[in-house]
Amino acid sequence: MNREQLDSINGWLIEQGLLGASETALVDGFCSRLRDTGLEIAQAVLFFDTLHPVQESEGVFWNVASQGRSEVREFWRHEAMRNAELWRGSPFYYMTERDLCELHIPLEGSVESQFGIIPDLIAEGHTDYFALIHKLGGESRIGEIENMCSRWSSAKPGGFKPDDLNALRILVASLALAVKAASLNQIAKSLVEVYLGRDPGRRVLEGSIERGRVETIRTVLWYSDMENYTSLSETMESGQLIAFLNDYADAVISAVHAAGGDILKLVGDGILAIFNHDDPRAAAQAALQARADAALRIEELNRRRREENLATTSVYLALHEGEVFYGNVGSDERLDFTVIGPAVNEVCRMAAMCSSIKETALASREFIALMPKEQRPAFHDLGSFHLKGVQDQKALFALRG
Repeated sequence: MNREQLDSINGWLIEQGLLGASETALVDGFCSRLRDTGLEIAQAVLFFDTLHPVQESEGVFWNVASQGRSEVREFWRHEAMRNAELWRGSPFYYMTERDLCELHIPLEGSVESQFGIIPDLIAEGHTDYFALIHKLGGESRIGEIENMCSRWSSAKPGGFKPDDLNALRILVASLALAVKAASLNQIAKSLVEVYLGRDPGRRVLEGSIERGRVETIRTVLWYSDMENYTSLSETMESGQLIAFLNDYADAVISAVHAAGGDILKLVGDGILAIFNHDDPRAAAQAALQARADAALRIEELNRRRREENLATTSVYLALHEGEVFYGNVGSDERLDFTVIGPAVNEVCRMAAMCSSIKETALASREFIALMPKEQRPAFHDLGSFHLKGVQDQKALFALRG
């Protein structure tokens, strides 16, 4: 590879990194350009850690036999033991233990190796292997994102030439920087969605961060909590309680997300969500779909817990519709992207009524008004009630079936 070709690929990486190209687009374009210069990459794999509650790391796999299109493989935290075993058997673990930044293993002739990947590559006809580790961040790193590990192999007779290896040393460093930019962008999206909710997260990343910047919307409100949380919290060991709360929250949040809702707030066992459709009637139907789905998920959770002689639970739910303020509330140092207004207070107070009136799901008159006539008989009119902190009485309806 001559200097002009080297500079061209390097310039392309810088441009794509600045434009925010994805990891797969970067790897696809990079490998294609290497091959165009005569550096015949047959397979490339990049590994890098991420910052996500359930995903530990990510790998981008490129193979010329797959039309040169890469695929992403995710490594999950619940598979940590398996992932650690794979890591300890890899060349990258060997390199980190010895503080090596590169490892070159020619694959032609008689090759003995302690690494399981090497016999696999030889069986596929590969002739050379080159691994690199690039440090990411140092003291300023985010979370556990320390390195980008990459491996490059060739099937060309004679393998990599010295100039090929030197080109990889120079260019993969630029690729690592571009991939780091893409990864940090994805981390930002993941974290704001996980901690703020999908729609609030998107709005924050689009620039809706000004304190007091809110809009008025009409939306369907959901508030739910665990039926027996208080008694469980007083009698259950903390580790078991947290595990139970996580399983319960996973069931409800998954149901809300599957129906198109957005989770805005988790307060202990309480879950505040909105269903914000152009057609409020569609929003109400989505909320009912989420309620049915959540009931099935909680039923399955309870079945598994009963088999282990563990405590079970059910959901207290309130559904309401009203006008709310949606946006940034707080101080310059600490903002929250949420909904506020009387309707929010009302739906929370409605959920608190479930226990005293022996109902598991309640709806307001405003919510019932969004139902088609043929669906309204499924809702039983319970009369009007005083809700704590609400001036006027609220008509409540039981959701049954």
